[in-house]
Amino acid sequence: MTTEDALIALAALSNPTRLETFRLLIRHESAGLATGEVVSRLGMTQSTFSTHLAVLAKARLVRAEKQGRNQVQHAEIDTLRELMLFLAKDCCRGSPQLCAPLIAELTCC
Repeated sequence: MTTEDALIALAALSNPTRLETFRLLIRHESAGLATGEVVSRLGMTQSTFSTHLAVLAKARLVRAEKQGRNQVQHAEIDTLRELMLFLAKDCCRGSPQLCAPLIAELTCC
């Protein structure tokens, strides 16, 4: 992940609605959620959601999959992993024990 990619992802997640959307989709991986279900759960209009979804998709944080007549939204776990690694890449510099609690918490799930 490049610095520019990280900035785009972090900017996308800096909006409360987009962060809530991403966290909702993370909780429903690997099945994903139909777009209408996301809209309903978050209590927003379809047009508002579409705007937020476009920002998340541009940041490679979500992807849509056609299932019958539905568009199912999925969180891009690989992008999340890349972002987390980018942020923590140099955190330990010779002191891996500093990162052990973070790594343990991330791997517990």
